[in-house]
Amino acid sequence: MANKAQENFSDADHKVLKSISVTKIILPILIGVAVVLYLLWRKFDPADFGKIDWTTHTFIWIGVALLLLIIRHLGYATRLYILADGEFTFLKCVELIFIWEFSSAVSPTSVGGSAVALLILSKEKLSGAKTTTIVIYTVVLDTLFFVVSIPILYMFFGSSIIRPGLTGLSDLDKWGMYFAGAYVLMVIYGSFFYYGLFINPVQIKRTLAGITKIRFLKKYRRRAITLGNDLIMVSKEMKHRSWKFHLSAFLATAVAWSFRFLVLNALIFAFVPEIPSNFLTQFAIYARLKVMFVIIAFSPTPGGSGFIEILFSGFLSDYISNSTAALVIAFVWRLMAYYSYLIAGAIIIPNWLRKILSRSSK
Repeated sequence: MANKAQENFSDADHKVLKSISVTKIILPILIGVAVVLYLLWRKFDPADFGKIDWTTHTFIWIGVALLLLIIRHLGYATRLYILADGEFTFLKCVELIFIWEFSSAVSPTSVGGSAVALLILSKEKLSGAKTTTIVIYTVVLDTLFFVVSIPILYMFFGSSIIRPGLTGLSDLDKWGMYFAGAYVLMVIYGSFFYYGLFINPVQIKRTLAGITKIRFLKKYRRRAITLGNDLIMVSKEMKHRSWKFHLSAFLATAVAWSFRFLVLNALIFAFVPEIPSNFLTQFAIYARLKVMFVIIAFSPTPGGSGFIEILFSGFLSDYISNSTAALVIAFVWRLMAYYSYLIAGAIIIPNWLRKILSRSSK
């Protein structure tokens, strides 16, 4: 029966399912562990490790970080619930976000989990139009959150949000230049999707069709035209939506992303209690972390493995002077917010597949 049920999966579906195989967790774990071991070898100082106080304060704020992580997950689930118009129960949205996050964790950050999202939503008996709308609109919402907020944060804190000690944009180092390039790319593809959804999707389709006539781009022509058709379909759906729908979806997005960064704020305060707890200092750390994620957004490694571990201590060196403490914070953070999704996905995905196959065989 299972074999017969699997016939309902196309070749493309099987390819996507292969990309979220539980065996895929091996590569990101190996990369992450290898980088941590290398950094420990290079930067670990037993004397600095001894300076870390494992007090009640430390464990309370680790607990706060876990609570913030749960709120972040519920924020994503709320967004999915809103975008699906309640066609899923909230608990189903919580389960699907685990799979979505797992797929992002095992895919290069620059690729993300969109293909998996399309598959899981379609297999949950959501219409093709609704599925495509959800996936494309989440890209717009995520991009909008960064594109709009980064300039606002820059107005508050200036160039210091990019790197410690940076005095101006003319003083950008290689990571600063990488951030600038990543931000420009975000603006470009965010503007592309926004224009395609809310202004002129037909023109976007024509542009994509025209560009893919170029010889070395012809192999992407079918996908480009499909994307153009999807944008036209989604645009029709979006034009009938009220401002309350868009606002609630954006607020859920903002909550989910903000709490992603606040998890790190809590962990930093757990291990470096001497950092001022006032709003302005914590907001400045939050701003720096957001810039770090813009850089990670175009990482070629699964879930940004290796990139984040290397970037973390350097990005916050003016707040965390103890490099060994920075390594410990980065490790605890990745354990909570990244490896936990790998483990949860490895448990949830086989059960989800069994339910889908059982439903298909009836």
